[in-house]
Amino acid sequence: MTSDFSDILHSETAALWQAATRHRFTEEIFAGTLSDAHLRRYLVQDYQFIDRFTALLGAAIAAADHYPARVRLSQFAAMITGDENTYFQRCFDYLGVPEAERTAPALLPVTRQFQELMREAADTRSYVCALAVLCVAEGLYLDWADRPDSPLPQSGFRHAEWITLHANPFFRGFVAWLRAELARTGAAASETERQQARSLFHRAVSLECAFFDAVYED
Repeated sequence: MTSDFSDILHSETAALWQAATRHRFTEEIFAGTLSDAHLRRYLVQDYQFIDRFTALLGAAIAAADHYPARVRLSQFAAMITGDENTYFQRCFDYLGVPEAERTAPALLPVTRQFQELMREAADTRSYVCALAVLCVAEGLYLDWADRPDSPLPQSGFRHAEWITLHANPFFRGFVAWLRAELARTGAAASETERQQARSLFHRAVSLECAFFDAVYED
């Protein structure tokens, strides 16, 4: 390929990516005005991705073409199942979310669609396809959360900590590495595999925006 595969995919989805990263939801988090009802709806649904997301990371680890990549992905998996999981539990306690709603809530259609997309990406057993979804899931969050000129909200940990979990040196480095890996593997992939990865990337961006929309839908 003559162009960076990662840059191509980001360019193709630029408008929707911008809509997601500057969504009402992300703006209200930064302003500290996101209501507890909306935050609760978001977190309960978002928590249902952890199982599928961890499986996707496992698939990427298995499909990776060199050991350093497996190490990098494993380190990130440890963060997801550690610090991020702790944040969810603290928020659930603060918001009074019962155990049944934490583990087996009624799922929104977009949540089911996102779970299925992650399963589909994992089932390809393709490293570049797994990276395509990971680049959206993590890169989009970095892009909305990493605003060094914007002060953190003073509304409490539930807003500020969700931002800092996605805007810190470790996370910035991981997302940069993901994007470089997608560029590298995309350059070596077959056209069929690139098209499969492209489809997954586009659908993931669309679902991210729809997921934020769903926070406000009855």
